[in-house]
Amino acid sequence: MKRLLKPLIVLLTLPSVVYSSHLNNQRELIVTSESTRESINLAKYLKDNGVVKYSAYWCPNCLNQSELFGKQAYRELNVVECARDGINSQTQLCIDKKIKGFPTWEINGKLILGVLSLKELSKLTGFKLSLIHISEPTRRTPISYAVFCLK
Repeated sequence: MKRLLKPLIVLLTLPSVVYSSHLNNQRELIVTSESTRESINLAKYLKDNGVVKYSAYWCPNCLNQSELFGKQAYRELNVVECARDGINSQTQLCIDKKIKGFPTWEINGKLILGVLSLKELSKLTGFKLSLIHISEPTRRTPISYAVFCLK
């Protein structure tokens, strides 16, 4: 009984890990939430203004960050894959930039570590929201704000 109970408790307490794409032997983040018009506009603005997201496919916080945008907006972002075995990996660029954890945002030459809300990203970049409040897509799991370091 104890042998079954322990794995069950682990699965229930780590839901973001259960949904992470790295457990399915995939080498890229798979974003499933739907984007809003505001999140797509923000993603395009970030890309047009040279904002970069440094990420690793196996990182649950990177997935949570990406789910805030939704799959349509995520495709618009400038994302650098830092995991050595990730699809389109740019590990050397991550090393050269001294990326210490994921996700890391590069905004106006400054590195900002951690999950940022869309509202925070808007404020940091000067993006003017078209609505009073930016809505974020529905997430399957709550966001954890722990930072994962490079392997």
